[in-house]
Amino acid sequence: MIEVKNVSKKYGDKIILDELSLEIPKGKITSLIGPNGAGKSTLLSLISRLIEQKEGIIILNEKNITDYKHRLFAQQLSILKQSNNLDLKLTVKELVSFGRFPYSQGKLTKEDNEKIEQSIRFMELEDIQDSYIDELSGGQKQRAFLAMVVAQDTDYILLDEPLNNLDMKHAVNIMKTLRRLTDELGKTIIIVIHEINFASCYSDYIATLKNGKIVHFDTAQNIIQPEILQTVFDIKFNILEVRGNRICNYFNL
Repeated sequence: MIEVKNVSKKYGDKIILDELSLEIPKGKITSLIGPNGAGKSTLLSLISRLIEQKEGIIILNEKNITDYKHRLFAQQLSILKQSNNLDLKLTVKELVSFGRFPYSQGKLTKEDNEKIEQSIRFMELEDIQDSYIDELSGGQKQRAFLAMVVAQDTDYILLDEPLNNLDMKHAVNIMKTLRRLTDELGKTIIIVIHEINFASCYSDYIATLKNGKIVHFDTAQNIIQPEILQTVFDIKFNILEVRGNRICNYFNL
């Protein structure tokens, strides 16, 4: 489990997170939703130690994340940011192999190569594993980066807007893959997402953020309600038809 306790973050006088507390259930998909500037990506970066945590405590598996050595932490938790620009000429397989660095330190073992091959198969990238990343479509490229995360083989996976700039088909495929990672491999996934329909379809839990605070945290079924969403986004949600309390069913995703 990941426990966030009274975490705050400021940039100058601007408060990004305001004594935020949250417990992330293990082995589930938890989506973070909310308006721009609510602190979603900052929270993800703090949990993953990409930015320094000064106020509050973040616990990973009953241990303060600041107490982990870098290599061991990278074997427990991985993160994929929304911007993944590479200047290197890499094939898909070479990119995926980067996920094994916390274990091999660049010297791949037999086990590392097996993990790489398993990840490529899991993401159905066999046909393009020798293609260069800069030659791929947006959807293919995102699957390749996700395969790198799968190869890292961490219990916790953090994703910052993984559907950004993807069309409907590729977005659905990515979300179905995340569902498989949880259901088949037992991964705990935390995702920052703006597409509420996808959040309602594929998440187990949803946390709503506004002004640096958690406004609501519950099962996806209980969060996807017009009155709750309205308090978060300050707009009126008029859901014409909801089946099983899921918007996604109405849109047939």
